[in-house]
Amino acid sequence: MSTVTESPDDPCAALQAAWRGIPLAAAMGIEAAAFDGETLHVRAPLAANINVHGTAFAGSLFSVCVLAAWGRLWLALHRQGVTARIVVTDSRIDYRRPVTGYIECRSRLEPADERALLDELLAAGRATLPLDAVVPSERGPAVQFTGTYALRLKPRAER
Repeated sequence: MSTVTESPDDPCAALQAAWRGIPLAAAMGIEAAAFDGETLHVRAPLAANINVHGTAFAGSLFSVCVLAAWGRLWLALHRQGVTARIVVTDSRIDYRRPVTGYIECRSRLEPADERALLDELLAAGRATLPLDAVVPSERGPAVQFTGTYALRLKPRAER
């Protein structure tokens, strides 16, 4: 797995740099922790995302999940040198268990789904894809998220 470093060839470092333009990501302390080519692992400290009950704030959990799935799509495009706008257009989240420590989240995109997404995007200039993110716990998912993401190639002037 790749871990966050200063190397520009590291996908996690590249994603982390992209997230620098999102003030909420910085405030939450979200980090692209590892990427194995299919699954993106992100994390954020509880201290920056805590609620009055001493557990992770639901809004932070939602944001971590949205950014994990968004980041996984960004990595798919980045790997191919494709520049596109990525926006979440719909989502569903289930909060199943409280998160009492570091927020760990993962989002996985199967190689066949990634290829189909890229083919559609390059052929039509746009694509849509549902993508999951999960915050695991020892007893199963603490949080389960599904978002529908719309991708649109950027005009040449913006690339």
